[in-house]
Amino acid sequence: MKKTYEVIVAGAGPSGLWLACELRLAGVDVAVIERRAERSRQSRALTMHGRSLEIFALRGLADRFLATGKPIPTGHYAALDTRLDFSPFETSFPYTLFIPQAATEERLETRAAELGVDILRGTAVTGIEDCGDHVLVSTDGGACSALYVVGADGARSLVREQTGIAFEGVAARNTMMLADVVLGVPPARPVVSVTDENGSVMIAPLGDGVHHRIVLVDPERMHVPRSEPVTLEEVATAAERILGIDCQPGDPIWLSRFTDETRLASAYRKGRVMLVGDAAHIHAPMGGQGMNVGIQDAMNLGWKLAAVVRGRAPEILLDSYEAERRPVGQTLYANTLAQAGLVTRFDPATLALRATLNDLLAIPAANRRLAGELSGFDLAYGAWMATTRASGHLAAGGRVPDVSLTTTGERERNLYRLLEAGDWLHLAFDAGAEAPSPAWLDANAVRSVSATPKDDGIFAGVRAALVRPDGYAAAVARH
Repeated sequence: MKKTYEVIVAGAGPSGLWLACELRLAGVDVAVIERRAERSRQSRALTMHGRSLEIFALRGLADRFLATGKPIPTGHYAALDTRLDFSPFETSFPYTLFIPQAATEERLETRAAELGVDILRGTAVTGIEDCGDHVLVSTDGGACSALYVVGADGARSLVREQTGIAFEGVAARNTMMLADVVLGVPPARPVVSVTDENGSVMIAPLGDGVHHRIVLVDPERMHVPRSEPVTLEEVATAAERILGIDCQPGDPIWLSRFTDETRLASAYRKGRVMLVGDAAHIHAPMGGQGMNVGIQDAMNLGWKLAAVVRGRAPEILLDSYEAERRPVGQTLYANTLAQAGLVTRFDPATLALRATLNDLLAIPAANRRLAGELSGFDLAYGAWMATTRASGHLAAGGRVPDVSLTTTGERERNLYRLLEAGDWLHLAFDAGAEAPSPAWLDANAVRSVSATPKDDGIFAGVRAALVRPDGYAAAVARH
């Protein structure tokens, strides 16, 4: 182990790995310290939302995930019968991708190795101390230091704890079951979801062509301690009671019990220490959001921290990480709590509420509202969120879609191809047009392109736009 790094990331889950990739892409000397000697073969997350695929497309990597994942054209809110529709969004990925977290981590670790990230497995962080101008990191393999440390070390984050950041929220009230199994009687549809007075069950393919994931909320077993092992008999009995058929689960590769504990870090940054992913927010796995929000945390922080470390931006830029991402965590906190309430109660009143919400989600505007929230497609930063949603046109803070552009020389290419190196991008749609940029931004860090969008769409009325490395508009100049 080296003695000094510019940034140390604690934790080699999806959030930590992607953050390290972004930092290394920008030339930062970064190490990932991970207590596990090997990647976990168990996959807590199974859903990759379209916005996460867009993030990987911004770096030319989406095909690595699409090659093995299974696209599902709709999503769900609280396992309601009316599915969430992603087709109204301007995106190349109007779906969720079923891909095991283990496969996601494998691809991210491959990317990290290609970029030259130091991944120190089998080493546990045992303590951190912010010394003002650096952070001292103690491990069970010795001590090292860094200019900044990022806690990506999960729900029980030692980094968060030793930094003194509170983890506020709601303690676990219910337990639920998860089983990755082979089904003797597979479901007739790719995804099965049933909720009634007997409980709730969702069954989906794991993507390997062999196993299915069963997620169960059994009202008779919701107060069983999380520590009590799940049995196949328990899974089979509950699933048959809810579905009315015996799906014959067997050959389990993972049986687990999880809770609806919901918490949010009181701060995402304290001095030279920052938090991403589960270290910053935990919740019941409702809507498949956790891993995706964590990856998007990392994307937001990566270019900012790299710019500060490399002396290309003032340190105050790091304050914008919490300002932009903690409100996302608050939204995640609220919607997962609401969904947990809808899938852990089976009384007539709650079932009637579910029926009402099913009807409401049939209204396109209501469906889009929740689809945009869960997928990340509707996320915009700052006071411009309402403007972007209401007008359908790009405003500062809004997500920039991967539109087709005709650049100088009549060459057609997708916008995201221009961001693969992680630079800023200035697009001029009118000759000589300029979008304003931050005073600290060096012109050498900006790729300038004159282009014409194939269709006006979100760029209608835009003369020029400055796009951040994470694919959000920093500034827009309009007619």
